[in-house]
Amino acid sequence: MQGTVGELGEFGLIRELTARVPLTDAVDLGPGDDAAVVKAPDGRVVATTDVLIENRHFRRDWSTAYDVGRKAAAQNLADVAAMGAVPTAILLGLVAPADLPTTWATELMDGLRDECQVAGATVVGGDVVRGDTVTLAITALGDLQGRAAVTRSGAQVGDVVAVSGWLGWSAAGLTVLQRGFRSPRAFVEAHRRPEPPYHAGPAAADLGATSMIDVSDGLVADLGHVARASEVDIDLKAADFDVPAQMADIGQAVGVDPLVWVLSGGEDHAIVATFPRGVQLPSRWRVVGEVTGRPRGSRSGRVTVDGAPWDRVGGWDHFAE
Repeated sequence: MQGTVGELGEFGLIRELTARVPLTDAVDLGPGDDAAVVKAPDGRVVATTDVLIENRHFRRDWSTAYDVGRKAAAQNLADVAAMGAVPTAILLGLVAPADLPTTWATELMDGLRDECQVAGATVVGGDVVRGDTVTLAITALGDLQGRAAVTRSGAQVGDVVAVSGWLGWSAAGLTVLQRGFRSPRAFVEAHRRPEPPYHAGPAAADLGATSMIDVSDGLVADLGHVARASEVDIDLKAADFDVPAQMADIGQAVGVDPLVWVLSGGEDHAIVATFPRGVQLPSRWRVVGEVTGRPRGSRSGRVTVDGAPWDRVGGWDHFAE
């Protein structure tokens, strides 16, 4: 479709966007009314939200609108899965300049729709307004299906730490893009369109995970949230991480230790969880460390690597200079 969203108008844009998304069995009433109606047979709804701003969270010269849609949905649906829930729906708040091409908005919706379908969810509504900067506000919903929510605060001394999904791929891809390149393509695509293991969250809950979080800010940083909430320490074993040969090649080319990407790189949205020792984990889980007790007189909440502090924690603070 040619033209801009300003020419199409608010309600024309809404019609174009909502026409692109199917409903699922979890939805009783989709877009078009004052609010959607999403089933909650468990009686509880898992909810999360994120905001993405152009040139801070995505760049249109690096990513297509479709990529942005896939990534926006993925980072929210991964949060739902990391609670042990099955994703059911997302809502989109879109701020757009009047001169934004209509095709950009519709391709964004296609990306949201397709990522939702991977997770078994759908887009059920939202809002569009005019503004100076393209901004997305995503709210995701999920169903625990009778499970207890797996929080950050349940890790126990003696638990193993295990990861499902990719680590370091997005950070390596971002490094490539920042240097003006577009290959190796697999790593660039991992930055543009992360692939969270949505199934792993509910499966981990069923296996008895004691705590869980998705890796959005970097493994050490996110496990730091778990350690502090659970009042424990966590030690990771560097030798237990998989560093693909091609990632090592990129690191050598740009002068970066690829383990930095693996331990500190964000936006892969892998799932990391703690499990009681002795739980038989499926092959998609890699044990990478253990939950330890804090030394006498010290504060809990530390994450170490091979027993030593990791000085390149990563993470992100929107209000830090």
